[in-house]
Amino acid sequence: MKKAGKASRVTGKLEKRIDQTSYLTGKQLGGILKEEVWYQGQAVIKYSLAYINTRVCGVDNGRVLGYDNSHGEHHRHVMGRVEPVEFSSYEKLVDRFQAEVEELWRQDGKKK
Repeated sequence: MKKAGKASRVTGKLEKRIDQTSYLTGKQLGGILKEEVWYQGQAVIKYSLAYINTRVCGVDNGRVLGYDNSHGEHHRHVMGRVEPVEFSSYEKLVDRFQAEVEELWRQDGKKK
């Protein structure tokens, strides 16, 4: 029986399985979408999602929006601000990220 308060231990080698960079064209010209995900067995251990566009954001290396779990905590980057986020699953976080990026693009299209 597992002791209360002890996290279950994931074993196996840390493996980067997703490393994608997409350079955007059209209305989002100059933008970059990046996804990096490291697994240990079937568990996501480390991740980074980012929408980068220096034409939109001049701080945080141009990161308009991003999610990652560096430094042992799940957090969100928005135009230079960093805030903690609730994490339930990587798949739900990807869905949230995609929806937020699409909303940013819609808002940007309305400004022009």
